[in-house]
Amino acid sequence: MFHILVVEDDTHTRALMETVIAKEGYTVYTSKNGIEALNAFDKYHIDLIVLDIMMPEMDGYEFTKIIREWQPNIPILMVSAKQLPSDKKRGFLVGTDDYMTKPVDEEEMMLRIKALLRRSNIVNERKIVIGDVTLNYDELSVTRGSEVQTLPQKEFYVLYKLLSYPNKIFTRLQLMDEIWGLDSETTDMTVNVHINRLRKRFEGWKEFEIITVRGLGYKAVKHA
Repeated sequence: MFHILVVEDDTHTRALMETVIAKEGYTVYTSKNGIEALNAFDKYHIDLIVLDIMMPEMDGYEFTKIIREWQPNIPILMVSAKQLPSDKKRGFLVGTDDYMTKPVDEEEMMLRIKALLRRSNIVNERKIVIGDVTLNYDELSVTRGSEVQTLPQKEFYVLYKLLSYPNKIFTRLQLMDEIWGLDSETTDMTVNVHINRLRKRFEGWKEFEIITVRGLGYKAVKHA
């Protein structure tokens, strides 16, 4: 469910990180430099960034500064051969959340990634609470008082993703990629159908609503 972007110019290191992270069940996207990584945000939803510093086009410091202007809460793990205290200090000053040096210890990298996801409240308790409403990820259920609805898997994932990031606009392509995967034959009509089902299912619930942003996609708004 969680999408990680690896930004690394060395082909071997990039492939290694992709393999290690994917084995843990995460979806991994890769970029060779900061400019390519910024473009990735137009195509995918990203939950965490693993970032090299020394890269062509745009280095990790500049990339982090830009990201922090419009994605202040996304976790960033810098992974670099630069080992001086001044290098690490600069990394934290521009906005990284964690810093580790190469050569990379694969197990340590995954421990740091999981810790960053926990701290960012993305994995949290795998529940979202909005007033009297509770979404339970493991049960695919939405509860309000004594009322419990168990949703079809895809419907629940769409709702959970939207409510995990209230007021954030998700394009249909992002939702298709996130929920169904890029290799599926799903069309944007499928996303529309699931959104409409969710609206009908929770019609009259004051705690949240799903809003269509014309020409862009959808966002969830919390009212509790």
